[in-house]
Amino acid sequence: MLDQSLTALMAPHGAEARRMFDGTCFMVNGNLMIGTHKDGLIVRIGAEAVEQGQALGARPMLMAGRPMKGWVSVAAPEDLTLWIDLAMAFNRTLPRKAAKRRSRKA
Repeated sequence: MLDQSLTALMAPHGAEARRMFDGTCFMVNGNLMIGTHKDGLIVRIGAEAVEQGQALGARPMLMAGRPMKGWVSVAAPEDLTLWIDLAMAFNRTLPRKAAKRRSRKA
């Protein structure tokens, strides 16, 4: 259900969906910004906004027991657009990444 809702809300942003972290993650301008995870939602909001995210109910995102700088995890997001807006605000500060070429093996 969370995957479907997020997919619909990310479509107007031109997001590209990818299967990652046992969920669906969304890339905008080549940068990973938000996605689903077994524990709920993961959101890249930047290190400067982590306190704001925690005040809104998020916790630092852990990967292999270590916090990922600039990322938060939201167990049961009530307002997906709030988290998308925070992620998009940070995403706009990042340079666009060129599409990676996939190598072909003979």
